[in-house]
Amino acid sequence: MSTNKTAVVLGAGPGLGMSIAHRFGREGHRVALVSRSDARHGAYLASLAEAGVEAAAFTADVNDAARLAAVLDEIRTRFGTIDVVYYGPAAMDGPMPGDIGAAGPADVRAAMELMYPAVDAVANVLPGMVERGSGGLLFAGGLSSVVPMPSLGALAVMSAALRNYALTLNAGLADTGVYAGALTIGGLIERGDIHKAVTADPNMFGDIAIATLNPDGIADAAWDLFSGRDRAEAVFNALG
Repeated sequence: MSTNKTAVVLGAGPGLGMSIAHRFGREGHRVALVSRSDARHGAYLASLAEAGVEAAAFTADVNDAARLAAVLDEIRTRFGTIDVVYYGPAAMDGPMPGDIGAAGPADVRAAMELMYPAVDAVANVLPGMVERGSGGLLFAGGLSSVVPMPSLGALAVMSAALRNYALTLNAGLADTGVYAGALTIGGLIERGDIHKAVTADPNMFGDIAIATLNPDGIADAAWDLFSGRDRAEAVFNALG
């Protein structure tokens, strides 16, 4: 039976994003997928329809604040309310940041641009959630937020900021009926675009099997966080 609740997946991709969509859909949520391109939306929607999940797809680059706000309005028009938002920031385009010792102010500012869409999304949906006294906010971030990884440079600073934002929201919203939580991930997510790129060039990256994570397991943990509300974070570490 439908809960008449709607889960929004920001940054929908073939790995964790679609696993989140299927997991929340299995619990009766309608699903709104948001990604930069509509090239794979047909396959995503067919997969969800086959599973009996009501879903729709929308195109937006979350870094475009005006377009993100417009899409969230479109989702509310289509489904009525936004009850859960999953934020899965896309991988950085171009080369990874250098060592932390070489990261200057410009590097940190550029990395932080990856976090601001999460704040934009929260500012848009949170007032309605608080007014209804229910809802959820889930943020996927990197393990460098809890384990020092100097080679990630400014990206590690952003990961720490996103995690702290999620945990602070969790504390601040404790008495509102709205949940916030962090999925802290260390490893390559199976079926995801980065995983596909790495496995396509084994000569460069070697055997990465020991560093992979099943997105369905992470999605199960996301549901447990949201439904149980007894902790603010789940950590996944395949890196040793």
